[in-house]
Amino acid sequence: MKVLILGGTVFVGRHIVEQALERGHEVTLFNRGKTNNDLFPEVEKLIGDRDDKLKSLEGRQWDVVIDTTGYVPRIVEQSAKLLKDHVKKYVFVSTISVYKDYKEKYLSEDYPKGEWDATTEEVTGGTYGPMKFECERRLQEILSPGQLTVVRPGLIVGPNDPTDRFSYWVDRYNRGGEILVPDLQDQPIQVIDVRDLASWMIALAESGETGTYNATGYDESPSWNDFLESLKKASSSNVTEVKVDPEKLLKTDVRPFVDIPLWIPKSEQSPHGYFLVDNQSARKKGLKFRPLLETIEDTKAWLEETGREMTKAGLDADQERELLRTLR
Repeated sequence: MKVLILGGTVFVGRHIVEQALERGHEVTLFNRGKTNNDLFPEVEKLIGDRDDKLKSLEGRQWDVVIDTTGYVPRIVEQSAKLLKDHVKKYVFVSTISVYKDYKEKYLSEDYPKGEWDATTEEVTGGTYGPMKFECERRLQEILSPGQLTVVRPGLIVGPNDPTDRFSYWVDRYNRGGEILVPDLQDQPIQVIDVRDLASWMIALAESGETGTYNATGYDESPSWNDFLESLKKASSSNVTEVKVDPEKLLKTDVRPFVDIPLWIPKSEQSPHGYFLVDNQSARKKGLKFRPLLETIEDTKAWLEETGREMTKAGLDADQERELLRTLR
C-alpha cells in the first residue's frame, strides 16, 4: 500500500510511520521539514506547507492519505481538494473534543458537536474541538462517498508524547516523595497508547473501512485509583500520596489539567467526568489496548533514555511543596 502521511515526525504521525513501515508499506511524508527531519531516512519526503504550498503533492497517486496535522478548516479544505482524485482513501485524525459537552455517559459518535466561531482560526482550548469538527464537515463535502475515515482519539499517551500531561505522572511517581494528587477515587480514566492507535489506523486503512470512530481506551476503563496504583508499581522510588479533595484544590490557584494533568473537574457540562466516551464502534473494527501498566513502564523507559524534563504540564517541585503547605 502506498501511504501519504501529512506530518509524520511528531508523536502520532511518527508512530503511524513506524507502524506502516513495519507492515511493509511504501511511505511518503509531506511536511515543512523543520521537526525531527533526521527520522526515517529511508522514506520519501516531500517538503511544503499545507497553507498554499502544496505543489510537491501535485501529479502523484497514493492508496491512502493519513492526515495527522489538520486543525484549520480552510487549510484542510485545500489539501482535500488537491488530493481527492489522487488517493483512494482519506483518513483524518480528529478528536473527541468535537462534542459540545459531556452531559451524558459514554457519548457515541453522533452526539451533538460544538459550533465553530468562523471569525477565528486560532487554535485554543475552546476552538480546538469545533474547528476539528468543521474540518470533518468540509472533508465530507469534498470527498466522494466511502472515501473518508474519521478517527476521534481521546487523550493520546505513551513514548514520544510532547505534551507532558501523562508523562508528568510517570515522572513524578518515579521521583518519589510526597506527591499531591486529587482524590478522584473511582472516576474513570480513558487514554489510548499512541502505538495502539497507530497500528489500528494502519489496519483500518488496509481493510478499506470507512466511517467515524471514537478511539480511546479501554474495554473496561480503569479508575483514577487504578491509575495511581499502576504508577506506584512502575515507580523506582518510595511514594507517599497526599490525596486532596478536588473541591479544596478548586479554591486554590492551581489550574486543572495544566498544573495537575488529567484532572478535569466535574461540572454542569461534564457531570460524569470527561473520560466517558463510547468506543464500541472502534473496538468492533479491531481496536485493542495494551495494559495501562505497560504504557506507564514504556513511558518511564523513554523518559529515562531521553532525559526529558517536564516543562509543558504539571507542578514543579517548589510549586508542589508550597501548595501542600498551604493545604495543610
